[in-house]
Amino acid sequence: MVVALGGCKSADAMETERASPRYSDIDIWEPGDVLDALIESQMAAVAAVRPALGAIEAAAAAIERRLRQGGRLIYAGAGTSGRLAVQDGAELTPTFNWPREQLLLLMAGGEDALLRSAEGAEDEAGHAAKLVQHHRIGPLDALIAVAASGTTPFTLSCQRRAKACGALTVGIANNQSAPLLQEADHPIFLDTGAEPIAGSTRMKAGTAQRVALNLLSTLTMIMLGRVHQGLMVDMQAINAKLVSRSESILSKISGRTGEEVRDALQEADQSIKVAMLLLQGCSKEQAHALLKHAGGNLRAALALADEAKIAPR
Repeated sequence: MVVALGGCKSADAMETERASPRYSDIDIWEPGDVLDALIESQMAAVAAVRPALGAIEAAAAAIERRLRQGGRLIYAGAGTSGRLAVQDGAELTPTFNWPREQLLLLMAGGEDALLRSAEGAEDEAGHAAKLVQHHRIGPLDALIAVAASGTTPFTLSCQRRAKACGALTVGIANNQSAPLLQEADHPIFLDTGAEPIAGSTRMKAGTAQRVALNLLSTLTMIMLGRVHQGLMVDMQAINAKLVSRSESILSKISGRTGEEVRDALQEADQSIKVAMLLLQGCSKEQAHALLKHAGGNLRAALALADEAKIAPR
């Protein structure tokens, strides 16, 4: 669900807005030199995420605890940062089968802003606060707020109101003294510095944000048991390609092939985890009960089945 909210630009001098002397003549460089400089800046942006790994790990652990209690994962942002945040959240359902009812995407300007600029929406702090109230964000929820400047009114308002309602807050920004970081329960600072094109945070800042979001959400899903042996065992098989992938995954983790795999998936309503437990000799009801007891972790559920001495088919 994508909801309209708002953000802003700070008048203060910030690293993400500073013009770098190194790139002052970039418009008259040879195209190859421009590309060399840009790819170098992109590699530096990725490297800027490494110092934040400890903060990302701590944030993922805190998010996991809320989500295991039935809370929602909420993303909030405006402009480029908002689009990156919404994209990360939108990919969780097809990749990890994350429940849509436990996902809320708050984007300044709403769905229209995903395809076209809605810069004015960044300033709608009041609207953001109303939406947090409307969606009854509360103590079980975890909100990830993303803004390169760390001062965007829309994003900051989402974070402040959510925190006031008891939600866990994670702030991701590219300016160290930003209020988004200072006020977050879990601040994640990405030190990307000045952009090759001053203020164009779709570049270095955006790349670092994308990497950090990807790491944060993926680690959270792994901790929630939605990955087994490096495979997407909770993915949704909603088309022919994904049905084939499900069969391949089940074959790899079970050692079975062909009709056995297809029959197990069909009996399990295309759930790879349930199908694996069926192949281990569990009934459908036992499989669901074991997974529930194991918190959705297939490795733990298989261990429980082994302890119960359930014989494989």
